[in-house]
Amino acid sequence: MKKTDLLIGTVIGFIATFLGVYLYLQFFMHYDFSNGISGLKSQDILGKVITLGAILNIIAFFILLKMDKELMARGVVLATILLTILTLFV
Repeated sequence: MKKTDLLIGTVIGFIATFLGVYLYLQFFMHYDFSNGISGLKSQDILGKVITLGAILNIIAFFILLKMDKELMARGVVLATILLTILTLFV
């Protein structure tokens, strides 16, 4: 079991979520990233937007499974679990 594959998958999961939040802010909220994050935090909906951004993790998960990178796919699931815990406290 290569732990680097798990770590790479976790990083992929976080990057996919970051990209999802960024795309959501650009296309649906019409904010730039820093103002959008502070505005969403003041409106108490930042956790919901992070959850929407995590939808890209599903795509990353299935792409990694298709490429037979099961440990990386587990890392994406781990990143999703960590983001779930994070959104509970945000």
